[in-house]
Amino acid sequence: MAEPLTLYLAAPRGFCAGVDRAIKIVEMALEKWGAPVYVRHEIVHNRYVVDGLRAKGAVFVEELADCPPDRPVVFSAHGVPRAVPAEAEARRMVWVDATCPLVSKVHNEAARHHANGLQMVMIGHAGHPETVGTMGQLPPGEVLLVETVADVARIAPRDPGRLAFITQTTLSVDDTAEVVEALRARFPAIVGPGREDICYATTNRQEAVKAMAPRIDALLVIGAPNSSNSLRLVEVGRRAGCRYAQLVQRAADIDWRALAGVRAVGVTAGASAPEELVREVIDAFRSRYAVTEEMVETAVEGVEFKVPRVLREPAA
Repeated sequence: MAEPLTLYLAAPRGFCAGVDRAIKIVEMALEKWGAPVYVRHEIVHNRYVVDGLRAKGAVFVEELADCPPDRPVVFSAHGVPRAVPAEAEARRMVWVDATCPLVSKVHNEAARHHANGLQMVMIGHAGHPETVGTMGQLPPGEVLLVETVADVARIAPRDPGRLAFITQTTLSVDDTAEVVEALRARFPAIVGPGREDICYATTNRQEAVKAMAPRIDALLVIGAPNSSNSLRLVEVGRRAGCRYAQLVQRAADIDWRALAGVRAVGVTAGASAPEELVREVIDAFRSRYAVTEEMVETAVEGVEFKVPRVLREPAA
């Protein structure tokens, strides 16, 4: 007889509105212009999603130079430096920007502060596409990157009294609060965003993990190893007291030996992981245990973002 096990399912989890919109943009571009449609970088950080779009005719490339000028190109949900659409215009390419509107909001904040003569401090992860895209909105040297509280002590701004800060949208809420506190302590005049840059979906998924943490022996986060928001969910789980918190891309990645003896497992998914992968993990547990499912709901999301007008207009 199978051992009993309770699966606590986080809600919300998985796709956010920005990811949903980005995938829809690629699918609608394929419908409008036919294959191939080129996509600069992974449209979102999930191999399952990227492979599914590739099978429909999307071609994923690293740089715009890898795209022929006579085929449409889509820019990923993470955003791109201003030089990229400028290059597409110079090459007279058809391009569609799938940047998440919440990332675009941060871009606009940076541009506004720059126009007012402020140097920017960005809290983010070096090399992450969103950070590269956001820093690329302004001229070199106008954005100072910090990842940790220790980094705050090392930066040397042009004028400590003329600073503003922005953040990557997929960070840990708690870690970011500590860095912001350090920035305000060192630079009392620093200007912050009117509302927190960390997106609603990132915040909601982290809150759901915190709520389930006291009830579970282990946490599985379904997501990609290059997905910032998924990695943050693992960290949030560990910080909230989960003895075992692990990132898995698919059910096949579950380390069943590490779960030996557990009676309660939490399951969540990063913002770019589809619900099919959650069901796959649940089915894997059902094949081994007598599973009881319980929902841990901390928010209800009703956000929806429109796709660009060019995709809503008929092809010429």
